[in-house]
Amino acid sequence: MIEVERNDTTALAGGAPVPLPSQNLPGELDIDELPSRKLGKFASLSTPAVRHLIKELKLKVEDIKGTGKDGRVTKEDVQKHAERMRPAPSVSVPESPLPVSVPQQHKDQVRSLTAVQSGMFKQMTRSLSIPHFLYTDTVDLTALNTLRKRFNQTRSKEQRISLLPFIVKAVSMSLQQYPILNSHLDTSKEKPHIIYKSQHNIGVAVDSPSGLLVPVVQNVQAHSIESLAAEISRLGALARAGKVTSADMSGATFTVSNIGSLGGTAVAPVVVSPQVGILAVGRTRPVPAFGEDGEIVRKEECVFSWSADHRIIDGATAARCAESVRGLLENIESLLIKLR
Repeated sequence: MIEVERNDTTALAGGAPVPLPSQNLPGELDIDELPSRKLGKFASLSTPAVRHLIKELKLKVEDIKGTGKDGRVTKEDVQKHAERMRPAPSVSVPESPLPVSVPQQHKDQVRSLTAVQSGMFKQMTRSLSIPHFLYTDTVDLTALNTLRKRFNQTRSKEQRISLLPFIVKAVSMSLQQYPILNSHLDTSKEKPHIIYKSQHNIGVAVDSPSGLLVPVVQNVQAHSIESLAAEISRLGALARAGKVTSADMSGATFTVSNIGSLGGTAVAPVVVSPQVGILAVGRTRPVPAFGEDGEIVRKEECVFSWSADHRIIDGATAARCAESVRGLLENIESLLIKLR
């Protein structure tokens, strides 16, 4: 019997050598794939620097393929071998981002109108039927403010007088010349008619926590500037405290809205039926202006915005009344002389 020598990689098949299938585990290198290396005569020899590097990297010189003369191991050989032996970098799996917190959706709120809002809704709905005539003018309050500040220097904080009492008084004095602006328009009957009011009951708009309230200063023509200031202060305090009564807010024949206390300048106020006129006072601002001799002077100016019911008041009448108020406030001596 003829014995046939076998190795790990060949077998006889019909007298010819046939490669056997690899039995390596997945991920292992086949032995045939490893490059064969002959160690040279001086393969294990190396310079002191190379031996020191091998020691630092904890390698064996026998495992390193030398490419130097006679197979000597060089520094480059050590570095390449160390690179091959270095484990593959682990792939970091990015963490899933934290879920973004979505703000909780609040439900819409349905609320009924407050008593103040209901009243304003009814009044403004009626006002939509009024054709408005708008007139604006700039008023120089420099002289008035100088007088007022000088007067307030000798008074306590509670007794100081603002611009509003002077404006309300000037409006009342002008309404005496143009009484149609102090009237009510009655459209409830078949034939509309005008009711000329004997008293100047001027409503003063107040910004309160519950909304815009308009308490009424009764019989303004009988007041002095000082008594007007006290009454306006009293009604304003009641309105802001929510203690104003319906009697305090009824019977207005004209309205003054001091929108300037909130920072506005020119606005388009809405006439409140059955009244036929309203004045909105803007914010007083210092501005540069020309003096009598052409020099630049500092003035304190304010925009007055008037609205009138154009069904019974023509533009000329509204403009003349506005000019009368401006003249009284700019020439404060004329206002003081006419006081009763």
